[in-house]
Amino acid sequence: MLKRIGIADTTFARVDMAKLAIDEIRNSGREVRVSRYTVPGIKDLPAAAKRLFDGGCDLVMALGMPGAADIDKQCANQASIGIILLQVLTGKHVIEVFVYEDEAEKKQELLRMVEERTRKHALNALRLLFNPEELTRMAGTGRRQGAADAGPLRP
Repeated sequence: MLKRIGIADTTFARVDMAKLAIDEIRNSGREVRVSRYTVPGIKDLPAAAKRLFDGGCDLVMALGMPGAADIDKQCANQASIGIILLQVLTGKHVIEVFVYEDEAEKKQELLRMVEERTRKHALNALRLLFNPEELTRMAGTGRRQGAADAGPLRP
């Protein structure tokens, strides 16, 4: 059965994160259909994800790039709460991929972080749909998306 991944993204983001996710998914060799729904801001992502689920998606990636201001972080938190609620109500995964503008000081580092986090989470979305046991094998390994892996803590 053909799996469907929804990509919800925003015009507020300063990078076309959806393009990165779609590229990673298409280059994975997996037979998957991708649907994209773009909204103006981060607080619109829960409704976008719901629409993608209503359209038959099995999983949604919610992509956003909150600004550095306190109000931007507050809006991102509100969006996260909506995304969590949607997951509980639908029983489906929404992979939240947010990169805050103040996570890196230099533009190039921020761009690298956006690309790496988005692409790694696209692979996680594929794992959830096709190979969830692979995530189980990765449990406790301190994996990070957009930063160096922390590694496991050893007794």
